[in-house]
Amino acid sequence: MFLIDFNQVVISNFMQQVGTHTDVLEEGLLRHMVLNTIRSHRSKFVDEYGEPIICSDSKKYWRRDIFPYYKANRKKDRQKSNVDWYSLFNILSLVRTELKEHFPYKVLNVDGAEADDIIATLVHRYSDREDKILILSSDKDFMQLQKFDNVKQYSPIHKKFLKTDCPKDFLTEHIIKGDRGDGIPNVRSPDSTFVSDQRQKPINKRMIIQLTKNGLDCPDDQSEEIKRNWDRNKTLIDLSYVPNILQQKIVNEYQNYQMNDRNGLLNYFIHNKLNNLTEHIGEF
Repeated sequence: MFLIDFNQVVISNFMQQVGTHTDVLEEGLLRHMVLNTIRSHRSKFVDEYGEPIICSDSKKYWRRDIFPYYKANRKKDRQKSNVDWYSLFNILSLVRTELKEHFPYKVLNVDGAEADDIIATLVHRYSDREDKILILSSDKDFMQLQKFDNVKQYSPIHKKFLKTDCPKDFLTEHIIKGDRGDGIPNVRSPDSTFVSDQRQKPINKRMIIQLTKNGLDCPDDQSEEIKRNWDRNKTLIDLSYVPNILQQKIVNEYQNYQMNDRNGLLNYFIHNKLNNLTEHIGEF
């Protein structure tokens, strides 16, 4: 099973190639970049892990329903850059639709779910039925899924496999420290820390050692505030906490997906003037 974190892989590749100082996006160039990225990684991993499964974020996140500050700062950060994010996401949505309509891959986009939820659900559901599972993403959140022996993660940014010797300790420390990129404060800090530009209350190594003694459960000798924030972070960060109803929607989408054949690829390439990729059509 070969799972691609679509938005993360494509946007990180875009930033590497174009940078953050552009307000011009050309649909044809971005389409070529997306398809060439998929082609390159498919060629590298298809023999060992099978055809790629494209996992994409929906516009709504279930985590924001329970934690309104989830990823709240991303909009502010994007406003500071010169990237035309509105156009970028519109083009990515268009290309994702084209992948779904023309390519021989499963392209999963489930309302309320992020790619993380789709990937985690499929890993939890099928890890005992698949010989090997590869997650293509540079997002370290997925390292917790290495609790399954047959799961590996490859980072396109770093061009290497991401590994952890102890997925449980990795997840516990992640819960304690929170995730600034997703707007999740550490267990000593209030919900609104990042949106109100507050500093997090510090957590030193000694405290991390003290807090990790119970693994994924908060020690009983901690304050009610820390226990409460621990539960907050665990729900938001631990990928086994995807709501059951959403897991079922993801599995249904995966199991009932109608795959395309490759017969329409040539016409698609010609229509979109993908001349440089047409000679590599056999690699898709």
